[in-house]
Parts: sequence; structure tokens; C-alpha cells
Amino acid sequence: MTSVPFPTQLDVSLHPRKPAVLRVASVGDALSWAAWHRDALRALVMEHGAILLRGLELCDAAQAGAVFQQLTTGLMAETEAFAPRKTYSDRVYSSSTWPPFQPMCLHHELSYTLRFPGLMLFACLSAPAVGGATVLADATAVLDALPTELVERFEQEGWLLTRHYNDEIGAPYREAFGTDDRGAVERYCRANAIDFAWQNDGGLSTRQRRSAVVRHPVTGRRCWFNQIAFLSEWAIDPEVRDYLVHVYGADGLPFNTRFGNGDPVGEDVVHLLNEVYAAHTVREPWQAGDLMLVDNVRTAHGREAFEGPREVIVALADTVHSADCATTIEAAVR
Repeated sequence: MTSVPFPTQLDVSLHPRKPAVLRVASVGDALSWAAWHRDALRALVMEHGAILLRGLELCDAAQAGAVFQQLTTGLMAETEAFAPRKTYSDRVYSSSTWPPFQPMCLHHELSYTLRFPGLMLFACLSAPAVGGATVLADATAVLDALPTELVERFEQEGWLLTRHYNDEIGAPYREAFGTDDRGAVERYCRANAIDFAWQNDGGLSTRQRRSAVVRHPVTGRRCWFNQIAFLSEWAIDPEVRDYLVHVYGADGLPFNTRFGNGDPVGEDVVHLLNEVYAAHTVREPWQAGDLMLVDNVRTAHGREAFEGPREVIVALADTVHSADCATTIEAAVR
């Protein structure tokens, strides 16, 4: 009889208000275990939208990055970043810089780009003392819970992201686009349906219109897929927002979202979106060594406020093109 290096049965725990959790024990070599179970783990992500693995005991960024590589068809480089990240190794990053005291609204990574990750990978190297969970919500359930009129408007118009890159706050354009060559930035913007304008102070302003609702490229499920609430001015701490408006003006904020026709998205709309997200949120506190795989189209993710040191590393993988998602809005800017 031929022996197998690891058990083939993977038993997932399902509990209300928690993500699917897979506990493994005494795997020894996490890299080999991940490679052996790759297809099974990918199937679990497809079934549940996300899976939290506990027991792999990932201890450093190099080990976690190697496991990421084993589980994917290829890691993506982040483009159009909105906040600085630390780079651990090629295409393995820290989580986005965001104030610890402020929750990070649920969203879908890079949903404002034309090529975005189909899979997100997270590894916790150090869990905070309080809070800091990576929270999740099913995008189809969120879509179904939103008011019909609001969904129809976003389906018809899409959503508009405005950005003002500078060297004082957020990721400067050199970091977001990976180059300080203005010609290369302009070529990228033209190729990706981004309207742009250079400012007198050397900064860059951009506008891009995207779909708010897409169909999953594999299952065809309709998903609420965007960053309307997260990249809104109303997601910024009120005191910080007031300061930024004072310094840059209401139309010069580092980022903001609008309806696709350019109308403002009011604070009431952002509050409603966050209420619906909250009603569908599942969470499980991080433990050091945990690994989480998230279907980026089906499942929104965010982050709780936290206290104490927190080190969660991230990778983006399995590139999806917006054209594969039956988007309702042509990739164009008005």
C-alpha cells in the first residue's frame, strides 16, 4: 500500500457569524502540506468564499510567502495603491497602512482597477492584544440586502473614484504606479481608462469610472463589488477629514467616491452601506500563525480597530480582468 504524506480529509468548522475555519495539527512542513492540499483548499474557498486555516504555525514572512506561492497560479504586483505598504519580498506585502484606532470598511481589493486579484491571501505573524480581526462579508448577500433603487442606480451609472496623489498623504504616484516616469504613468492611465491631469505642484489627479456590481467569473453570481464606502470622504476620521478639506479643499481630497454621473455619494449612503456590511459580517480573531484565503470577488474584507502590535502580511493572486465579470459599465471616464 502506498502511503500519503498527509491526511486527505479536511474538516471545516462552520459557526454563525464566523468564517469557515479549518484546523490542522502537527503538519510539520507547512509548505509541503499546502502544496499537497492546494486543490482541496481552493475548492473550499470556492465553496465558502473564504477559509481560515489554523495550525500551520507560519512563523515568518519568508515561510508565509512560500506558502502563498504554492497555493496560487501566480502572485500579482499591486498597482494604483492608495496607501503605503512594506514589501517583504517579491509581491508579498504588509497590510495597508490605516490608523489602528479606526476600522477599515469592508471592500474588494483593487476593485477600481481593470485587473484585480481573484484571490487574497493573509498570514498573521503577530496578533494584536485587542481587536484587529480581518472581517468578511458575502458580496451576494450584501447586494441582495441593499435597497433596489440604490442598486439600480449604481448598476446604471457605476461609481467614480477621484484621486489626488501628492507626497504628503497616502501613496504618491511614484509608488502607486511603480515609476516616476510621467510618460509611463500617462500610458498606464490611457490603457486603463483613467482620466488624468498633472498639477502645478507636481501632483497627479485621476478619475476612473467602474462597475459597482459584477458577476463572479466562475459561478456567475451577482456580487456587490467596489470600494464606494471605503474610499469615501466619509470613511475618513472626521477631524482628519476637516483638516484635509481645510488644506486641500473639498475637491482635492486624496481620494473620494461619487456616483458614476459625478454626483456626490452622501454620508447617509455610506452609512447605509456600512450598516448592511455590518449585518453580514463574520469574524474570527487572529492567532499568530494563521492563514486566510479569500475569494476577492465573492467576499468583501475589512479590518477591526485594534490595540497592540499587529503584523499581517498579504498577497494578491489569480488575476481577473473586469471583462470576465460581465460588468455593467464600460471602462470609460465621463
